[in-house]
Order: sequence, then C-alpha cells, then structure tokens
Amino acid sequence: MIELELYGERYSIEYVVFDMNGTLSIDGTISDEIKSLLEELAAKVKVYILTSDTFNTAKNLRIEGVEVVVLDATRSASVQKKDFVETLGPERTVAVGNGYNDHLMLERAAVGIAVCWKEGACVSALEMADVVVTSPKDAIELLLHPLRLKATTRD
Repeated sequence: MIELELYGERYSIEYVVFDMNGTLSIDGTISDEIKSLLEELAAKVKVYILTSDTFNTAKNLRIEGVEVVVLDATRSASVQKKDFVETLGPERTVAVGNGYNDHLMLERAAVGIAVCWKEGACVSALEMADVVVTSPKDAIELLLHPLRLKATTRD
C-alpha cells in the first residue's frame, strides 16, 4: 500500500492502473528501466497494464508482479478502462495514461497522472488528470516517493 496526500486529502492506494502504448511504451516496447521501476512499484501495490495491444506485443510482456490485461477490441477502450478502475475501487486506485481512451479512468481514479511523453498526450487526458509528468519514469517515481506528489499538490 502507498499513502498519498493530494490537495490535502489522504489516500491509501492499493492499485495502480497504467495504459501501455504512449504511456509506458514507445511503439509497443517498454524499456528495461521502466520494467524495473514497475517491479519495484509492484512490491508495494498491485499493478495492472491495460492495453488495446496496438503493436501486438502484450502477449510477450513479462514483468514480475504486474498483470497485463488486453482489452476487448469490440468494446470502447475508454469505458473498459473506467469500468476496470470502478471494479478495483476508485478511491484506492491511481490511473496513469496519455490518450483519449484514458481520460475516463484518469477522472474516476482517486489520483490521475497524465504522461506527456514521446507520443504526446490528448488534451482530454490532461484535463482529467490531477498531475502531468513528462515520462513514465517520472510517474512511477512519484508513486515510489509520495512526498513529491504532496509537494506538487500542496495548498
């Protein structure tokens, strides 16, 4: 569990839900550095990666302690991601994403982190997030070092 303080509110985080493409990966590939940081995070909370698997790389993705979920291509990815956060319990969940299909989960989660990295970020995702960072490393490290998040959102 990770204890976070955001805008004066305290949260006990049990789950972190990541989008994959554009958030954690470039062209479907997640670097060894990001994989290592995800494993470190997974020692503290349950970590999920949700993906439409645009580059067909999810089936080979192995990160210790991280569950990869491939979304149903026949249904809205935005709604599936929001529903996934709802099922976990939004008050116990951090969502991390960059695209339009992430905006609903970023809005619904206790804490939404938008990543504006190599592929950029959708304005809707930025508007729904609580915090914006410039890389997946920064997003993960905010969670591994929660006082950084507190400092960013202090009144």
